[in-house]
Amino acid sequence: MKQIEVRNLSVKYQNAIILNNINFTVDKGDYIAVVGPNGSGKTTLIKTLLALIEKSEGKIEFSTKKIGYLQQKISIADSNFPSNVREIIRSGLLINKKSKIYSSIDNEKVDSIIEKLGIEDIKYKLIGKLSGGQIQKALLARAIISDPDILILDEPTTALDPNSRDFFYNYIKELNEKENKTIILVSHDIGAVGKFAKKILYLDRVVIFYGTFSEFCHSSDMTKYFGNISQHFFCQRHN
Repeated sequence: MKQIEVRNLSVKYQNAIILNNINFTVDKGDYIAVVGPNGSGKTTLIKTLLALIEKSEGKIEFSTKKIGYLQQKISIADSNFPSNVREIIRSGLLINKKSKIYSSIDNEKVDSIIEKLGIEDIKYKLIGKLSGGQIQKALLARAIISDPDILILDEPTTALDPNSRDFFYNYIKELNEKENKTIILVSHDIGAVGKFAKKILYLDRVVIFYGTFSEFCHSSDMTKYFGNISQHFFCQRHN
């Protein structure tokens, strides 16, 4: 089942072309890693999908409105932000609520996801007093508590230590495989996400490649694009 279709998408800013003639589809249960060099338009693509940036040309069609989003830069990480972890997570339920009053069922959902992510010990701590890994776990919980069909994450592991990064990737993989959540994850590390993602979208203002990680690693076009040594380096699956 097709959940997202992008056709002939272009984004321009003043006289600069940020994205040019982007085409791809996302099916239910896909796990897509959006990769590419700095300045390639990865974050612009995500923000355009979410209508946070206006497209210049093309069409974007979603079959669902249930979307969770974990953005690249988090403004609530300010040390003086006056909300604790539990409150931040619970606020993720407001997207589907007409009332701003939380029910006992809402609170049970919050407690359940806190337990799943192993953050019971920080649930009453102010969000701005936490480490990068703790903040990302809390914000991941906020993004998925409303049970989205599609989860979009923009470089969620950039500031994480190796243990937190491994936990993050494995938890996202579990959401994809066990709950059939569609995942779109932006990353600069092709080798790392290649262990988990089902498809690679390599972007450099245009779509350079879209297919499976195996296809990426065996593509003669990608060998020409990167060079054999670089492609081999990207395609090493880390244990």
